[in-house]
Amino acid sequence: MHDLSRLIDRMESALNANDFLRLTALEDLHKNEGGDPFKILIGTILSSRTRDENTTKAIIRLFKRFKGAKDISKADPEDIKEEISCVGFYNVKAIRIKEVARIIEEKFQGKVPDNEEELLKLPGVGRKTANCVLVYAFQKSAIPVDTHVHRISNRLGLVNTKTPQETEREMTKYVDKKYWIKLNSTFVRYGQNICLPKRPKCNHCNLTNMCKYYAEMTITEGEERERERERERGGDDKSNRGMKEKNERRGEQYKSNITIEKRIHLPHIRYFILFGICIAN
Repeated sequence: MHDLSRLIDRMESALNANDFLRLTALEDLHKNEGGDPFKILIGTILSSRTRDENTTKAIIRLFKRFKGAKDISKADPEDIKEEISCVGFYNVKAIRIKEVARIIEEKFQGKVPDNEEELLKLPGVGRKTANCVLVYAFQKSAIPVDTHVHRISNRLGLVNTKTPQETEREMTKYVDKKYWIKLNSTFVRYGQNICLPKRPKCNHCNLTNMCKYYAEMTITEGEERERERERERGGDDKSNRGMKEKNERRGEQYKSNITIEKRIHLPHIRYFILFGICIAN
């Protein structure tokens, strides 16, 4: 079992120290909407492939116009699209959330199910979305694994996996259940602000001593510096060799020019010598 208490504390400390205090979209929903299960379900569907600020904007606009599952289930998809146009794949998501709202109304009497099995039957709801609803709406133990959780878990060596699905399986095996609810929000904020996919802000991170990615990156940077020094040394040697070869070519050309000049002037020298002898006689 991984004891994540110290790890999460250090993450929170780094976030606070660098003023990365903004809540994720789902944390914001949980806080400001009283953990409304339907809004969290729809918000999670909208959040896929979308920045948090756009997810929040879409949720506010959508629920300002439509008050709940019943309204959305009866809405024109074009009207839904208009309100969520700031999120990725909004055309597909508009149709999907209308269908989800209809099923919630007809099958569950307007109440979002609080178990994974029923949630996974809803259109467009995968394991991450279902687990987000369990955690943020019902405060039930689950580990929603998105790209941030997957990336950070692998970088820190908590798992060695290729996909978020594999990461979830491994994390549920080895992470103490009492940390499951807290894990997603902390890892997501850390991934959004410090442990970025590209060019992570390692200078803000206090987990570098246990980070495989940082260790590999440090080695790679050291190797690159060494290669650069070798290139510089090689460049100097090459430059010196080039200058030497150039001088040698100049020397050969100089000798060749002298030989040519000798060949050109030799007949004239012979002529003047003979002319001088004739005059003397």
